[in-house]
Amino acid sequence: MTVHLEVADGVGTIRLDRPPMNALNVALQDRIKELAEEATARDDIRAVVVRGSERVFAAGADIKEMQLMDHAAMVARSRALQDSFTAVARIPKPVVAAVTGYALGGGCELALCADFRIAADNAKLGQPEILLGLIPGAGGTQRLSRLVGPSRAKDLIFTGRQVRADEALALGLVDRVVPAEEVFEAAHAWAAKLAQGPAIALRAAKESIDTGLETDLETGLAVERTWFAGLFATADRETGMRSFVEDGPGKAKFA
Repeated sequence: MTVHLEVADGVGTIRLDRPPMNALNVALQDRIKELAEEATARDDIRAVVVRGSERVFAAGADIKEMQLMDHAAMVARSRALQDSFTAVARIPKPVVAAVTGYALGGGCELALCADFRIAADNAKLGQPEILLGLIPGAGGTQRLSRLVGPSRAKDLIFTGRQVRADEALALGLVDRVVPAEEVFEAAHAWAAKLAQGPAIALRAAKESIDTGLETDLETGLAVERTWFAGLFATADRETGMRSFVEDGPGKAKFA
């Protein structure tokens, strides 16, 4: 297999395993989608980590495979490519990317699908597609601009340059930088903490935020309002409020 799903402490880890560089060929793309959908469906998975190897997160598309594709072939494939990454973005649970080494092209786009990105201090990120006469095709033009703003996204996409972890942090491309030997532990700890939280409320928060970013304010407020009221029908809301009244804030234990 080129991608694995491992579960521990309520955390499902989607691990890319296609040495040496985790090049994102068609088989790997399809497997990512399959495992993202499995992580979505499984009740024993309450948060997700996406990671590569110690050396590389994912260095981009399989250029040798892509070089053999003509216009007609890519027209047929481009939707499936985007859908594989969108499946990760739409996991209705907290998702963190543990970014090690290179996260370039499709690798950077995959990291963008996470809710939170923890990068190793030796990580390098970028969208170098322009150097091939292309643009990002797995969501990079859309997710990167939403994350860091249009002018910063244009700088990275127009130039194809790579940024080191410290610059990525300053740009808002990653959320935390840790020593390389700590990145997987830090990502799992972040996910495991949230895996103990109220699953439906976390799903509501994620969907409300993501939908709001994709639509107008009024629609976003309607989504928030619907979820907010709906949560009053959940056992987690009862648990959380009872714990607050009886024991004080932050002590609730959710099933």
